[in-house]
Amino acid sequence: MATNPPKLKTQITANERLQNLKNTFERKYGESPLFYACAPGRVNLIGEHIDYCGYSVLPMAIEQNILTAVSVNVSGTIQLANMNPQYKDFTVPCSEDIDIDRDNPKWFYYFLCGVKGIQENFGIARLPGMSCVVDGTIPPSSGLSSSSALVCCAGLVTMEANQKSLSKVALAEICAKCERYIGTEGGGMDQSISFLAERGTAKLIEFQPLRATDVKLPDGAVFVISNCCVEMNKAASSHFNIRVVECRIATKMLAQARGLDLSRLLKLAEVQKELDASLEEMLALVDEVLHPDPYSREEICKMLHITSEQFSTELLSANTQHMTHFKLHQRAKHVYGEAARVLQFKTVCDSKPAESIQLLGDLMNQSHASCRDLYECSCPELDQLVGICLKSGAVGSRLTGAGWGGCAVSMVPIEKEESFLQAVREAYYLPDPRRAAMEKQSLFVSKPGGGAAVLLEE
Repeated sequence: MATNPPKLKTQITANERLQNLKNTFERKYGESPLFYACAPGRVNLIGEHIDYCGYSVLPMAIEQNILTAVSVNVSGTIQLANMNPQYKDFTVPCSEDIDIDRDNPKWFYYFLCGVKGIQENFGIARLPGMSCVVDGTIPPSSGLSSSSALVCCAGLVTMEANQKSLSKVALAEICAKCERYIGTEGGGMDQSISFLAERGTAKLIEFQPLRATDVKLPDGAVFVISNCCVEMNKAASSHFNIRVVECRIATKMLAQARGLDLSRLLKLAEVQKELDASLEEMLALVDEVLHPDPYSREEICKMLHITSEQFSTELLSANTQHMTHFKLHQRAKHVYGEAARVLQFKTVCDSKPAESIQLLGDLMNQSHASCRDLYECSCPELDQLVGICLKSGAVGSRLTGAGWGGCAVSMVPIEKEESFLQAVREAYYLPDPRRAAMEKQSLFVSKPGGGAAVLLEE
């Protein structure tokens, strides 16, 4: 695999979407784009809410992506426009300190996260002017990483516009870090698969150090993505960061119970490493140390020997200061169990037993149950959709992405693909006029592994 994102020659006239993007760019700015950048969305097959806890995940890139046309100039401004008219234009000066309003997570602030990340990485005092038009085919707020793909695309654009060079791994790490400017404390899966994906394969993404390993999926099944049509914007709500915080507190509580140095440990995976324990032993430790009832702030402070002020500044994030109770046992139980399921999923894919498809389906079903019951990141519509998918012929179905809305991913035996799609269409989408109107972009088969982020030029 090439170290840096490739820059490919492309014939614009042969691609209707690129041609439309170029035409819009020329009408808007009165010049042709200098280059284009593309970053894919992703579907996470298994391993939900564990990347920010330090554990491996198993996503694959999808065909849907973010595409940006760019010109570089001396205007002293970054001009951003979107092919979708519901997303308004935005212009910002090329200043040393780009301001990102985390209380107002508009589309252009995600783009500016990527710009700011590259600017800070290279210490660029004054960015060149840029004119950009963005086009996206990833359904927004659907759990398919539309926001992270936009950040990655912007990072790639800014790197190229400033004539800099970075490896795919470095870009992934920068984009994971800079997306936190919008307030989301993610773990890096989305950015990593956007840059490290390869066609025809899923990837096991591991962290510290970041690396990606091919995972060959079984030939006898397809993965179908279905959107429950409930939107969930991670940055616009506190659901996501509350879970990050609960895992951080659980880390401290487990470390305290075993006499470890609390100051160094922030992730549940770090406690396991420090104890040199198996995931099964960590699950037993959770049962031993953490009670199932929610913990109050006062109880946590007393057990960790910290003040209420320390609790707020050291453990909570800006949008979780209102929290008074925390479900530590359930969150830690999900994380360690899900981490084990990821490894089991890869083992089945590698060893290819005769019953591979059923085994993988069972793991996906266990994952959804854990997300629903222990992590509480599902919603009634997602649970209904997952149930319909299983009744319609899927061997496994689970929410994918942050949850609280968005998409399910289902593993369907290849011979049942058409009947499955029809059954889901009839049971979930057609009875509801709003869902029926969204059905074409909400229910689709995902080919194994879309391509990674690339630069394009004529």
